[in-house]
Amino acid sequence: MAHEWVILTNLLGLLLGFALLSKHFEESKIPAEPPKFLPDDWKGGFILLVMVFVLSSFLDNIAAALIGGTMAGVVFRGKVHLGYLAGIVAASNAGGAGSVVGDTTTTMMWIDGVSPLAVLDAYIAAIVALVVCGIPAAMQQHSYSPITKDAPPGISVDWARVGIVAFILVAAIGANVVANLKIPAVLDHFPVIGAAVWVAIVITAVIRKPEWSLLPEAFKGSIFLLSLVTIASMMPVEKLPAASWQSAFSLGFISAVFDNIPLTALALKQGGYDWGVLAYAVGFGGSMIWFGSSAGVALSNMYPEAKSVGRWLAQGWHVTLAYIAGFLVLLAVLGWHPTDKRGKSLAGPPPAEQVTRAA
Repeated sequence: MAHEWVILTNLLGLLLGFALLSKHFEESKIPAEPPKFLPDDWKGGFILLVMVFVLSSFLDNIAAALIGGTMAGVVFRGKVHLGYLAGIVAASNAGGAGSVVGDTTTTMMWIDGVSPLAVLDAYIAAIVALVVCGIPAAMQQHSYSPITKDAPPGISVDWARVGIVAFILVAAIGANVVANLKIPAVLDHFPVIGAAVWVAIVITAVIRKPEWSLLPEAFKGSIFLLSLVTIASMMPVEKLPAASWQSAFSLGFISAVFDNIPLTALALKQGGYDWGVLAYAVGFGGSMIWFGSSAGVALSNMYPEAKSVGRWLAQGWHVTLAYIAGFLVLLAVLGWHPTDKRGKSLAGPPPAEQVTRAA
């Protein structure tokens, strides 16, 4: 029970802290700079999706999707194709799938003891998925409304805020390393990761004041997510299908219609997964429908025309194709290697060896 309290408190601290971190990054003005360097054809739209992917690797995927939506609104003069909106959501979820600071699901795995290196495997599938859905989405957008390179005048990057973002991220990563080393052992019973993020926020507040007004809304959303995690933890894991690549593949489709937060909590409770495969499945799978991920919901609030399951599936068809392609490539390259949360292999001996033992 004490361990669950630590996990939930750490997650709350990170969710609230990352809301302020994302605002720091947005106000640094860095997101307003790249559009003026984009090519004028469909490749400009694709590069913008790559930028969203990269942003999501160190920012929350919700923030990356919103920044991408804002940039798209500027460079495409407010006319953004629904297929391209699906591409933005897919790019943000793909970028967060292999990073423990890029998505709530991977953050949950990290806090629960899964190695960041294990989650990193998801990038093999995520990069494939980005290419498979990103190119068609960029071509759709170019046909609908070509890119313009007119950038807002008078942009000046606030490097102090960039430094604050880096400092907070380093604090979170460093605290997690210390917590996993169990030095001292009391850290296993204290939310050191969430606390470290907030110490970093308070220290840097003297340099640039955080947007404290974001916290009430972020707190409500965080409590909702934590409630889902808590409810999922009460479900008997013996009722779930055995952990396998087939069940992980299915979870990707389930996450498109059922929030991936409780799905991840159930998978962590059950154990026995290849965590890189699972991170990709639950992280990217929700992109297939607009309400399947928090990033999709957030971007659809910015572009209400996206709130149509039929149109999202029809015009964002490339996202489903990308999910399948990425998953198959990941399996072909690395295979299925289930481990416990500390990285110890759970795979049984090869079939030939099993036959020998039985004989």
